[in-house]
Amino acid sequence: MSTFKLHDQNTAPEASKPLLENSQKAFGMVPGLHAVMAESPGLLEGYQVLHNLFLNSSFTAEEQTVVWQSINVEHNCHYCVPAHTGIAKAMKVSDEISNALRDETPLPTPKLEALRDFTLAMVRQRGELQTSQIEDFYAAGFSQQNVLEVILALSQKVMSNYTNHVAQTPIDAAFKSFAWEKK
Repeated sequence: MSTFKLHDQNTAPEASKPLLENSQKAFGMVPGLHAVMAESPGLLEGYQVLHNLFLNSSFTAEEQTVVWQSINVEHNCHYCVPAHTGIAKAMKVSDEISNALRDETPLPTPKLEALRDFTLAMVRQRGELQTSQIEDFYAAGFSQQNVLEVILALSQKVMSNYTNHVAQTPIDAAFKSFAWEKK
């Protein structure tokens, strides 16, 4: 059982209150992750900024989902996998892609598979990739900008995945139907 407080507008530190308002506006609710992060206004603000920066990256909605969910699954995040399944639905990403990411089965295109492979290599090798891995990523149609945008997403997901691990963040009602366990 988590001992981390789930903050709301009444209990959050003063600096987190406008950040929780941002969450409410963006998601129509305050996600549990944000309620936990509110204890540290800097963490919540940093997470929100990175989230928005990645949303505005050069990746398509499908590619963003591949990057986010590859990291979430690799980190075994009980909260972020269901949350990003719901987010993927809202972004109109196909269930075929979401299910392949959740189940660690092949993605529908070689380009998306190359993106997952590259993202996982970044996570598993902590950024210490071989030249051939980067060249393979470029050969799949990606760029140096995309390399750096994967690092951006990875930074965001470390914040959320690690917070959810230590806080044992409960899954929001909106995402319970997407509950997930690593196979």
